[in-house]
Amino acid sequence: MDLSAIALQGVEQGQIQLQNAALTLAGAGASSPDGAGVDVVDPSAEIVALTSAQTQFSANLSTLKTADQLQQNALDLMA
Repeated sequence: MDLSAIALQGVEQGQIQLQNAALTLAGAGASSPDGAGVDVVDPSAEIVALTSAQTQFSANLSTLKTADQLQQNALDLMA
């Protein structure tokens, strides 16, 4: 089990979630060139998605730091 790889995958997933929510919010109220089909976006749902992405990103960065500390401790014990 490679903690770093798992944490990096979580960081990537958080980044994708953040990008998707940001794109949805940025496109809110945009209409097609012919004036039809205005998108309706639930801002509260997108804010929740942004907050969730931030939390996921932060948790996985903490996991990366912990994995690095574990690796450093293992190297110190072997030296």
